[in-house]
Amino acid sequence: MAPAVTRLLFLQLVLGPTLVMDIKTQIGKKNFYALNIDYPRVTFPKGFQGYCNGLMSYMRGKVQNSDCPKIHYVIHAPWKVIQRFCKYSDSFCDNYNEYCTLTEDAFPITVCSLSHQKPPTSCYYDSALTNQKLYLLCSRKYEADPIGIISLYSGV
Repeated sequence: MAPAVTRLLFLQLVLGPTLVMDIKTQIGKKNFYALNIDYPRVTFPKGFQGYCNGLMSYMRGKVQNSDCPKIHYVIHAPWKVIQRFCKYSDSFCDNYNEYCTLTEDAFPITVCSLSHQKPPTSCYYDSALTNQKLYLLCSRKYEADPIGIISLYSGV
């Protein structure tokens, strides 16, 4: 009986952190795909008053948060194309405590910015379509998946 308990305790101590990290990675990957990839680009009904208002309404429901994010990036490219940039990341971004990378290619991106024309509680967004490189957060150094967007590359 004691060896079985010892073995179970050992497995929990050794594998427990790995399982937690894997779950965190899978949730990050799933959220990134659901909230930051829109390919092909959807069209929202007129009642949503534009692409970003429809998308941000969906996003706030998906993350179950009523806060209005100031900015949100949506990539209009296939998942596999974006995913390949995190296959090897030689940079660690201390501010985010994650590995990060700059995409080699520019992509069509919609930038949803909280409108300054409306009260902040209204969650009304302006949208801008651009074609730029991105700084991505990656789930680990090798064979990773994108889990976040830091910002657009300004090229300066």
